[in-house]
Amino acid sequence: MIKINNLSKIFQSGDAEIRAVDNVSFSIPEGQFVAITGRSGSGKSTLLYQLGLLDRPTAGEIFLDNLNATELSDNDQTRMRLHSLGYIFQDYAILPSLTALENVMVPLLMQGLEEKEAKEKSIKALSRVGLSDRMHNLPSQLSGGQQQRVSIARAIGHEPKIIFADEPTANLDSETSKNVLDAFLELNKEGQTIVMVTHEPEYSALAHRIIELRDGKIVSDEMNK
Repeated sequence: MIKINNLSKIFQSGDAEIRAVDNVSFSIPEGQFVAITGRSGSGKSTLLYQLGLLDRPTAGEIFLDNLNATELSDNDQTRMRLHSLGYIFQDYAILPSLTALENVMVPLLMQGLEEKEAKEKSIKALSRVGLSDRMHNLPSQLSGGQQQRVSIARAIGHEPKIIFADEPTANLDSETSKNVLDAFLELNKEGQTIVMVTHEPEYSALAHRIIELRDGKIVSDEMNK
């Protein structure tokens, strides 16, 4: 489902060159739940942004579902993000002026779905994350955990091939974090490919596989027992 070859992302800071991702290669098969770990500044979020086509790498190739995504135009990458990929961020990234239901509907409407179909898919997605009774609430009327579950519903509403999650439990307490991870595990049982960045060992331990970064390089890539 994902294959990267010699991927690098380099930033300039004055005269200094920062290799946030440094010549990394690996592949992820369909249906795998992968945790990318490492200390702050190790490059894990930068790597996720490259894999999710939210930023272009300095060098290397990214194949998503056998397609060389690095060769796509900006418009084609946008279409791929909209139709094939789902995203969950630590700050939820939901629109404060829209209800939970409307937030989930936004990407579906952007795909060109009729409002009725977009609404039906969104209701189904919210029900799957236990928010069928909160779909008409604004984000300000929801707890942090509920807002994160809205973002999960938004990410799965269009049935993406891959979900990318960047520190999805960073702003949540331990009990709420467990609920979010349980939702990921349930999705993964159904065959969903998930790539999650986390610095919490107890959460990475739930994944099939743990890739650890240090200074932009892979220092460990192990399957969980």
